[in-house]
Amino acid sequence: MIINEKETGNIIKACFEVHNELGHGFLEAVYQEALEEEFKLQGIPYEREKLLPVFYKGKALKKEYYADFICYDKIIVELKSVSVLSKPHKAQVLNYLNAAKKDIGLLVNFGETSLKWERITNFKKEN
Repeated sequence: MIINEKETGNIIKACFEVHNELGHGFLEAVYQEALEEEFKLQGIPYEREKLLPVFYKGKALKKEYYADFICYDKIIVELKSVSVLSKPHKAQVLNYLNAAKKDIGLLVNFGETSLKWERITNFKKEN
């Protein structure tokens, strides 16, 4: 059984709806705004641009990161609008998962002719 399969499926469905409506080629901010509207329409609980503080040896660092969305209070959703996803994009999601102590992230790319997404699991999460 896949962890949070139903929830991630709902999020991906919403992303497909946005991509089908807008196509590819817009800036990431356009897809973020449209996806927020789609989350509302589909009743998907979310927080937009959620602050993710980073700690070093128990001390909060001044540098802060923001996840595009956290859905269902447990899934980080990071949006891109690039020609192809790369290892640094995936590393960014893993870092967000570690900072937020979450298990599952979705990396979604609206920049290609068809929607691309990857489910990323945080195996290093500390409870």
